[in-house]
Amino acid sequence: MSLPVVAIVGRPNVGKSSLFNCLIGRRIAIVDAVPGVTRDRISSPMALGEGYVELVDTGGFGIEDVDNLTVQVVQQIDFAIEQAQLVLLVVDARAGILPLDKSMAARLRGGNKPVILVANKVDTLSASTELGEFDALGFGAPLAMSTTHRLGRAELLERMAAELGPLTEQPATTHMKLAIVGKRNVGKSTFINTLAGSQRVIVSEIPGTTRDSVDVHVEMDGQSLMVIDTAGFRKRKSLAGDIEFYSRHRAERSIRRADVVLFFIDAHEPIGMVDKQLAAYICEEYKPAVLVVNKWDLVDEKKVDQEEYGPYLAKVMPGLAYAPIIFTSAAKGLNVRQAVRLAGELFAQAQTRVPTSRLNEAVEDILHRRSPNTKMLSKFYYATQISTAPPTIVCFVNKVEAFDQPYQRFLLGQLRQRLEFAEVPIRLIFRARGRADKPHPKRKTRHKDSENQ
Repeated sequence: MSLPVVAIVGRPNVGKSSLFNCLIGRRIAIVDAVPGVTRDRISSPMALGEGYVELVDTGGFGIEDVDNLTVQVVQQIDFAIEQAQLVLLVVDARAGILPLDKSMAARLRGGNKPVILVANKVDTLSASTELGEFDALGFGAPLAMSTTHRLGRAELLERMAAELGPLTEQPATTHMKLAIVGKRNVGKSTFINTLAGSQRVIVSEIPGTTRDSVDVHVEMDGQSLMVIDTAGFRKRKSLAGDIEFYSRHRAERSIRRADVVLFFIDAHEPIGMVDKQLAAYICEEYKPAVLVVNKWDLVDEKKVDQEEYGPYLAKVMPGLAYAPIIFTSAAKGLNVRQAVRLAGELFAQAQTRVPTSRLNEAVEDILHRRSPNTKMLSKFYYATQISTAPPTIVCFVNKVEAFDQPYQRFLLGQLRQRLEFAEVPIRLIFRARGRADKPHPKRKTRHKDSENQ
């Protein structure tokens, strides 16, 4: 069951994104004093009464976008209004009515949608608060708010519940969260629109079009997926101002909350420092990743062979050498759904749990093949898997130092060949323990640990 949609609209810099974050209770949308920060529709489920609604933030109406994306921003606003069962029109109580407020109000009056007028930036709420001039917009007396101080939030929620009536809808259970990441202008937003079958996010040849992380819910093969569009990565030293800083921060947060990452690579360009930094972050977070080589339809296959591309990526990004590769064209729909299905396979791999007996059989076979190259006396007692997503294996040995990093990497590679973890990261932890040591059932024992991926 789809959730009722509540859209937040208004001219630039009236506090729409601040209102969105205030109602949700988390900092999801980027808030900045620079007009026009929000471009796409940002949405999130929000509890209201006995059910939920989908709250949608939109870009500022009427602003001349610095990248000439004004038409696309307005189109996203219109999409939000069209789908909404309730609209929150936000105005600035300090500034009074401006021409763009009147234009937005006229647009809404022609749409036959219920509208709650919200006058934001009211420092104190009292009977003396003068907001009478906003009656001229045609939506009755405005509700006074200060999103900064959360004043008026409870009253707004009551008004919303009264307008929508009894709610019973619950958010759909998400089977898998997919983060779509990569450097700027590699086709991430095009991929999402192709997958969703609509212009869900703005697509432009201008680098840096996407600023926020945008959650898009997609139904595919009978399952509900959350696909997260993210801002394109740049070198940290190249970040220009707060907006790009917060865009990168939200993109990194999207990686952390994702089950699987689709790492987009431009088939036309060699792997650069930004790609390598992004690969390192994915490895650091132990996230399964599909390497999506996009724009493959524009590549001359006589000069670039798919068979050669895999070894090339493994060489320049060795930390993701185990990750599967797929060649796509988001613009033409080539392998778009196949990439998502491949991500689903990695999701299943990361959830796999191997019996301790089988795990130790594999480890014993590996040790017979090659033991640690050290002068220390090394003993491997046993291994056990303690968790999934990522698969986490604890190895109990006599001395952690006897199993150095090169040997741990060898062990990881061998485990991937023998177990169901061939294409996902594995967290490998070494703990020192004497053969006779037995943990006391009521006492925690401290061990010296070493960890590898």
